[in-house]
Amino acid sequence: MAPKVKGSKNSSQLLKDLKKVDESEDSVKLHTTLDKDANSYIAPEDLKYYKGANLALTLLAFGIRFYLIYFPSEVVFDEVHFGKFAAYYIERTYFFDLHPPFAKLLIAFVGYIFGFNGKFKFTNIGDSYIDNSVPYIPMRTLSAVLGTLTVPACFLTLQECGFSIPTCALAACLIAFDNAHVTDSRLILLDATLIFAVAASVYCYVRFTKQRNQPFATEWWKWLLLTGVSLSCVISTKYVGVFTFLCIGVAIIWDLWRLLDIKQGLTMRVFIRHFCARFISLIVVPFIIYLGWFYIHFAILTKSGPGDDFMSSEFQETLSESPLTREAKEVNYHDVITLKHKDTQCLLHSHNHQYPLRYDDGRISSQGQQVTCVQNPQDNDLNDQWEILPVSPYEQSSKLGHQVKQGDTFRLRHVGTNGYLLTHDVASPLFPTNEEFTVIDIESGDSTRFNDTLFRFDPQDKRKTNVLKTKASLVKVFHVPTIVTLWTHDDVVLPEWGFGQQEVNGNKKVGDADNYWTIDSIVGLSGPRTFFTPKKVTKLPFLRKWWELQMLMFEHNNKLSSEHPFASEPGTWPASLSGVSFWTDNTNKRQIYFIGNIVGWCFECVCLFSFCLLILLDQITRRREVYILTDKSRSRLYNTTGFFFCGWATHYFLFFLMSRQKFLHHYLPAHLLAALFSASFLEFMFTDNKRPPELSGLSAPLDSKAKETETGNGPTGKILWLPYISTVALVISIIISCFIYFAPFTYGNVSLPAEEVVKRQWFNIKLHYSK
Repeated sequence: MAPKVKGSKNSSQLLKDLKKVDESEDSVKLHTTLDKDANSYIAPEDLKYYKGANLALTLLAFGIRFYLIYFPSEVVFDEVHFGKFAAYYIERTYFFDLHPPFAKLLIAFVGYIFGFNGKFKFTNIGDSYIDNSVPYIPMRTLSAVLGTLTVPACFLTLQECGFSIPTCALAACLIAFDNAHVTDSRLILLDATLIFAVAASVYCYVRFTKQRNQPFATEWWKWLLLTGVSLSCVISTKYVGVFTFLCIGVAIIWDLWRLLDIKQGLTMRVFIRHFCARFISLIVVPFIIYLGWFYIHFAILTKSGPGDDFMSSEFQETLSESPLTREAKEVNYHDVITLKHKDTQCLLHSHNHQYPLRYDDGRISSQGQQVTCVQNPQDNDLNDQWEILPVSPYEQSSKLGHQVKQGDTFRLRHVGTNGYLLTHDVASPLFPTNEEFTVIDIESGDSTRFNDTLFRFDPQDKRKTNVLKTKASLVKVFHVPTIVTLWTHDDVVLPEWGFGQQEVNGNKKVGDADNYWTIDSIVGLSGPRTFFTPKKVTKLPFLRKWWELQMLMFEHNNKLSSEHPFASEPGTWPASLSGVSFWTDNTNKRQIYFIGNIVGWCFECVCLFSFCLLILLDQITRRREVYILTDKSRSRLYNTTGFFFCGWATHYFLFFLMSRQKFLHHYLPAHLLAALFSASFLEFMFTDNKRPPELSGLSAPLDSKAKETETGNGPTGKILWLPYISTVALVISIIISCFIYFAPFTYGNVSLPAEEVVKRQWFNIKLHYSK
């Protein structure tokens, strides 16, 4: 029978009394009440003010994120990827992506319930949603709702830590009025889901720590399990979620280390229960949920698709044929084919007209036969048809039936004019830096030009043993002698002498993503290839499929090391020194540019740096036995504010170890933790945390009399309200002003004069239409 404790005025004394209670081997229940000395204490009569402030900021965040959410009614930035994946889910067509499926499944689910049929594939930035009847507003709404909920999650996290309303409001405003968070919360992207899951993980863990004196109680288990569920949502959205696991993991390890101390009074059996509870809730449960999303992923994607070639043949045998597979035909040498450019969807074309001797800028051409690209070609136009020929001719009796492999070297004969395609060291009409493409007469017999007619297929998936197939195989067409790629573009077309068709040239930037082509069709196909024989679908164990996909995801993630014009290094992130161009409107000179609230991000940098100095100063003074801070304030500085600082550090510094492509949006989880940290640190700096002068030189721990003096009714621990509220109001005002100043690039609905664009090119920001 536990003894009754009456009239305890000191929580630490109450805890000591309760620890004297006999503990059974099966459970440990430390019942305590939260008193006014606790750092997280909030008077009940003040809660209504917290709720009112939180509601007001949430409504404000809602309005900011839903304002003009329908604009632009075009594909923006990485919507080309995540919208496309939603389309594949709805069509049940297998695809390969580097990210886990959770957030993509949410996007697909929203699209499905609002009538999206998956036919539109989000192929190019700028493609119209209206013309293709895509329910893009509901799909963007998912991100906007989650982005909005992140704001109250931040407010409530600091509220649960016992911070004041201005502090909670400052953290919420750092997120609500951040241009980067708003931009990512208005588009069909994964980041809003990721950020909200990170915020939920931190909030649930804070709630769990407040139950530490009631271990294994219902509330204790509730918040521990909810922390694990939130963590599973983080890692199931993007693999950078492992940093959130590390953040919470460090705190859990520290907590277990504290419980292991014999002074805590726990038996080893009880300690093992604590360890197992955390292991199951934070490792096992999240892993099971993580596997569950992959199970749903495989259950939906049952048809062959663009992701087939990444997988093993055994895996591919588990997929039934999709419409793409039915249309995909193996290409043989001596087939007459049409070549289609992936991005502009035009066909490679040539006709019996020559380039002019001189172009408008005075440059001289080869006067060779024009090679162009055409939109909306005529049916069975011989000028769009090319016979694919081997480098070494087969004997006439056996020349048919030889498959073309991805990676093969070949020649192309133009059917309409009976000439060979080639490129050479002559400047193209519109790009002086690129090579001109032309066709030479096959009857000329010029053997010196033979090498100039050699091309090679370079596949996107790099599996060069794969047979080239119409529709399905995505390849670059490399010119063997000069190492340029066949390329076309639709931003500007040829003048009247080129009939307004697209220019074709040899692109020296062979790594560009718009160099890809497909074999669109085989003209006059006959024989067995015209028939489609359905394959027999087999089964593989779920874990085997998951493991294969998991290894491929990690492998390809690590290979993302190619250059990108808007990639940036982590050293530039905390102050938001550069950003990313998401969308442009050349007609109206409008743009969406991804950049953080520079004032807010720099404010966080100042707080982070100041915290490090303060910790260093505290440690140095204590080494000299000078104890300036009260024990209560040090607890808040190290345990609460320090937790947010460690969370920021674990979400930021590990990016320096990565060799893959890195972008500013990778910093957003760290920015969330930096917002929580900065607000809590600012309150600390405006709080009277000093010991009374007569106690500053005493050794710690204090005796009971000194402790009573330190935590008495004097000014110690009181917030300096007037200067603090004034500072918070000033910081929030500047943050809102900065948000409004850069809002034209957040929403993209305003066309600014060139001089106004130049004024906003802070640091390394490179905006469009500045001239």
